[in-house]
Parts: sequence; C-alpha cells; structure tokens
Amino acid sequence: MKVGCIGLGDIAQKAYLPVLGAQPGIELHLHTRTPETLHRVADGLHLPQKQRHTDLADLLAQGLDAAFVHAATVAHPEIVTRLLEAGVPTYVDKPLAYRLADSERLVRLAEERNVSLAVGFNRRYAPGYAQCADHPRELILMQKNRIGLPEEPRTMVLDDFIHVVDTLRFLAPGPVDDVTVRARVADGLLHHVVLQLAGDGFTALGVMNRLSGSNEEILEVSGQDTKRQVVNLAEVVDHKGQPTVRRRGDWVPVARQRGIEQVVLAFLDAVRAGKVLSARDALATHELCERVVREVEERTAAA
Repeated sequence: MKVGCIGLGDIAQKAYLPVLGAQPGIELHLHTRTPETLHRVADGLHLPQKQRHTDLADLLAQGLDAAFVHAATVAHPEIVTRLLEAGVPTYVDKPLAYRLADSERLVRLAEERNVSLAVGFNRRYAPGYAQCADHPRELILMQKNRIGLPEEPRTMVLDDFIHVVDTLRFLAPGPVDDVTVRARVADGLLHHVVLQLAGDGFTALGVMNRLSGSNEEILEVSGQDTKRQVVNLAEVVDHKGQPTVRRRGDWVPVARQRGIEQVVLAFLDAVRAGKVLSARDALATHELCERVVREVEERTAAA
C-alpha cells in the first residue's frame, strides 16, 4: 500500500509519521518542497531515495493508494484538489481550507469523483473524549487556552478553535437550535472567543483564551448528578460523590492518547476495505466556524 505524506512540519513529524512508519505493509512516500527537511526526516525513517519527493507531480506518479496532507492550510485547496482529481483517498489535517467556499468545493469534488475525503478531527478518537459520548451530557464545557497568542480571527478560529467547535458538535446529544458567539478583539487580534450551542435538554459551551495563564485543554460533561472531566487529554476524573482519577499509562504513546493513532488506522482500514469516506459532517464544523468568524468580524467592524 503506497501512502504519501505531504508536508513535514511538527505535527507530521511528532504525531503522524511515527504511526505511519510503524504500520506493516505500507510504502511511505514523503513530500515537501524543502530538500533539507525532506532528507533529514526520510533519513530518520530509513526511506530510500525513490520515496522522497519535492515535486507533487512526481509523488502522484507513484500511484498512491492514500495520502495525508499536513502542509500549511493556505496550500490545502490546491494540493487536495490535485489528489482528488487523481483519485487518491485523502486525509487532511484540519481545516480543509481557510475559506468556506474552498471547503465546500473540495467536498463536492470528492463526492463527484467518489473518492474518500477525511478531515483530521482526532479528538473524536481520543479515548478520554470518546468515552464522554457515553456519559450524561446535559452540560458540556470545553476550554482550550494558550499563553500570549492572540491572532487574526480567521486564522485562530480555523486553525485552532475548530477543535473546540468540532468536539462540541461531536458530543452534543441532539440537534442544535441556538448558537451564540461572544469574543474580545483588540487591534485586529482575537484575544478570546466563546461559543454556546443549545438544544433540547442540553447546553454546550466552548471557550478559547489566547491570553490565559496557562496552556491547557479541559473538557467537562455533566448531567444526572455525575460529571466527567478530561484534563489535557490525559487525565480522566469522574465525579459522583468522591472523585475517581484515571491517568494515562506510562507506556501509552502520545499519539494514541490524542486519538491520532486511532484516526489514522481508521482511515487506512477504510481505504483497504474500499469504503468511501464522506467529509460532509466535517464540512458542518467548517460552516459553524465560518459563522463564528463572521460574527466576530461584524462586531469588530461595528465597534
């Protein structure tokens, strides 16, 4: 099975390549336009010269069975278009694109070509978060905070807050009929954003503060006098009277803790089975992110 990895930045090197490189039966092909990075990473994986590419056309000429895209977001539309037009099942690190129109076009193209298109929402597969789907969820609260990193609204929402948006959608126990957005923008930079989703019997609240006192990610789901809290995807605390704490095992890889190993294997299994994966649900997350960006920008313009 020939698998391409396009883009060799930190997320590819730290999270995806260790998983892909450990899978039997995979001939891994790497692509980046930076020769120094290509050869350094490929040397670490002991890949022969024929599996190293600086030209996308050369990579496509290898007859790929699947591809993982970890290039910069601005390059996604062009790269994914070429992969889908070549009939290559494609996994894209979130987001599909910065602009909703581009994301919509890519999803339509995948459907027209009957080619798998998957978006890397790994938190759906992270054990701590996946287990929350079986917990009472009358109230869902997720925080993903950083230190000293205010950004332009579209970049922050589509590159980072999108994980919060998708997790709220994933855990919402029913249809959302009310959406509320609050934010603080100063000098064109988004400092914090709050998204509230509500439906029959539940409320989901997502918060990102880029001027927080710590880098942290905390998820809480509660209802029926019970609460489950997941701290930094590693520690699960169940509250029902006395709290019970479960921590990540010493030998559990970070990629498995964060759901990356699971989502990679699920994608590869689907490709092997000839199952075509749809990105329609992922597109709904992009649509909600676009609504967040639009409301933030409108309020900033009116201020």
